[in-house]
Amino acid sequence: MTTSDTLRATLVDQLTADGALTDPVWSKAAAAVPRETFVGSYFVPIDGTTPTSYRTIRHGDPGWLEGVYADQTLITQLDGRTRPEDTGENPVTGAPSSSSTLPSLVLGMWQQLGTAAGHQVLEIGTGTGYSTALGAHCLGDGNITSIEYDPQVAERAASALQAAGYAPRLITGDGLGGDPNGGTFDRLIATCAVRHLPMAWLRQVRPGGRILVTLSGWSYANALALLNVTGPGEATGRFLPGCTSFMIARPHDRPPRPTLALLPGDERPSRIDPAKLDTWTGSWIAQLAAPSAERMGSGAQQILSDVATGSQARTAPDPAGGWTVVQRGPLRLWDQVEDAIETWQDAGEPHQVAFGITVSAAGQRVWLGTEDGPGWDLPI
Repeated sequence: MTTSDTLRATLVDQLTADGALTDPVWSKAAAAVPRETFVGSYFVPIDGTTPTSYRTIRHGDPGWLEGVYADQTLITQLDGRTRPEDTGENPVTGAPSSSSTLPSLVLGMWQQLGTAAGHQVLEIGTGTGYSTALGAHCLGDGNITSIEYDPQVAERAASALQAAGYAPRLITGDGLGGDPNGGTFDRLIATCAVRHLPMAWLRQVRPGGRILVTLSGWSYANALALLNVTGPGEATGRFLPGCTSFMIARPHDRPPRPTLALLPGDERPSRIDPAKLDTWTGSWIAQLAAPSAERMGSGAQQILSDVATGSQARTAPDPAGGWTVVQRGPLRLWDQVEDAIETWQDAGEPHQVAFGITVSAAGQRVWLGTEDGPGWDLPI
């Protein structure tokens, strides 16, 4: 066996032992698909840097292949343009814009999607092509259609897939619009996050089909949902265990804003501990309550800035005990967040698995407990 084969077998054994790989079909795919074909050089974050700096690990560097076969996400592009091979020896900064997602998550999602022989699958976000190759290995090239937004990323993925011996149908374009040729699919899997379910997806996945997607927003809180399509433009589903996050689809990302200036406003005591927004589900609840706001800060000092209206809210410790909040603008952002967090607390602060989602012509609503329970509308 080559070093690559050995490392790949070790990774499969690790994922099996950890419970991430439970289906023999996908275990065989993980053992067969060479991840190094899809990940040449990559960026590694440098601990303790603010803003985060990255060093480049180049193809063939010491530890390169071991990094490829670690169960970790490998960043392959910054700021929508900078590739590892474009950099020198010095650290670089930037926002990750493309990556090879950690194998346990990729394989876990394919298993959660529940595919069967003959299923036609639409993948949103080809990325490096590694996930696409896994799908093609299990279901066959002719059953996989994958759409990538970034032409540079799409070209590299196509070359890697060809080199690995796979030939799925590849499209370069906006995956939020679905298959531009109007195909019909049994399953849809998204490797990017969205603020709401695009209607094109709900029309192209046949009734009885499934959609697996991460919902996010402008505060970058994430939740993975599995939906069953019940009719054209209609679906219902539940959120899944764990803590899954993806980069938000570029057309759904927040617009650029000028440097934030904190302005005076109305001050009052906060009814909730602002640090609740630092928890996985708490941050997501706050995002549901204030969907057009960006969240900054941490602990007792949270900042919400509404992208749409310029409304602001900021919290601080009160020397007398508890916390204060200052709000300004047409939206009382902290009022909205407090109401939502208190509803969640009244239910015992459950993980996202206690929530569901319903999509219909009336809108898209996330609810707690049951469909007629308390809920929040997604921004459309």
